[in-house]
Amino acid sequence: MKAARGITSRAHPLWLAYILHRLSGLTLALFLPLHFWVLSLAMTNPARLDGMLHLTEAGMLKLIEFGLVFLLAVHMFGGLRLMALEWLPWSAPQKLLAAGAAALSFLIATLFLMRAI
Repeated sequence: MKAARGITSRAHPLWLAYILHRLSGLTLALFLPLHFWVLSLAMTNPARLDGMLHLTEAGMLKLIEFGLVFLLAVHMFGGLRLMALEWLPWSAPQKLLAAGAAALSFLIATLFLMRAI
């Protein structure tokens, strides 16, 4: 059975872009409550916040921050891709734009990581 718009496989780049957008959104949704809790420590327990911020110097946490920035960039560009699908006429070169958005997301996250190291 052939799917709409000629997408016949889950290996199609746009299906993979869809999955990446969904997973990045889910991961960010799970991260945000933790992030807000840590930020609330600034008002409720500044000493504990300092301890948490000290953890951010660990190399593994820098890699996790890289992943977080990557997911944020992927989600932002994925949202732009969805708006383009809804508001612009569809054309084959949009696959290239989706791949370019993923590459740009990786570049942004890599620049963040290089600055953090």
